[in-house]
Amino acid sequence: MIIVTTTQSDILLDYSINRLKVVNGTLRRNGDTMNFNGKVVLITGGSSGIGAGTAEYLAKLGATLALTGRNAENLKTTIEKCITSEDTPRPISIVGDITNESDAKMIIEKVIETFGRLDVLINNAGIIERGTIENTSLGQYDRVMNTNVRAMYHLTMLAVPHLIASKGNIVNVSSVNGMRSFPGVLAYNISKSAVDQFTRCVALELAAKGVRCNSINPGVIVTDIHRRGGMNDDEYNKFLEHSRTTHALGRPGNVEETAASIAFLASDLASFITAAQLPVDGGRHAMCPR
Repeated sequence: MIIVTTTQSDILLDYSINRLKVVNGTLRRNGDTMNFNGKVVLITGGSSGIGAGTAEYLAKLGATLALTGRNAENLKTTIEKCITSEDTPRPISIVGDITNESDAKMIIEKVIETFGRLDVLINNAGIIERGTIENTSLGQYDRVMNTNVRAMYHLTMLAVPHLIASKGNIVNVSSVNGMRSFPGVLAYNISKSAVDQFTRCVALELAAKGVRCNSINPGVIVTDIHRRGGMNDDEYNKFLEHSRTTHALGRPGNVEETAASIAFLASDLASFITAAQLPVDGGRHAMCPR
């Protein structure tokens, strides 16, 4: 007599195998693709850098986009780049300052008024200011914390009821500076550590309601954020050159690589991932360079 026993792992393996299929030569799970058709995605800081690049990336995957930022012209430019065909859902731009409480409320209201739902919130807006404990003013500290932490907290709080309704998810753009300690950008480091803790706590609080929350933690990505933070061209070029030694892969990253990581976490491919910090940093978080 043969006795066959079925374990929980056997059931899970059978379930997983039965969900696998080949699509255009790529092995995928049934129903789980990088497809955002019908999904409404709100991106803060959508007028430049990682936010703009993520908008363009998600537009190619069929997302319906709401982009917010303070620069109307830059938002317009981003939207034009997102519209690549007649079938592309037309994004909306919402000019506003997320550190302003009434603007934050207006942003969420505009998204719901226009699309009737919200599926993904990408908290990307952020600033960096240089300074140590000896010369970072309280004004600098407040600007960084208000933009990078308080505004994210408030906008997420306003978005959560709609994300619960859609069983949506949140992706917070943090930094390798939240995972490791670096001198010279003290307020920024503190703010990104706070973002990582915020991500984990929100993930646990909303898990039972079907809402995921994750962060990506980029290393040096080639954008204008460091110039806006006070670097001149010569300093920035030296900074990028130094990044060859501070990143294990020997180079800084680019916006598209970061956008692809955000898209993954926001997609159904990441349906069993929450409370995660995804380093997109060429291995910098594992190194100890100065």
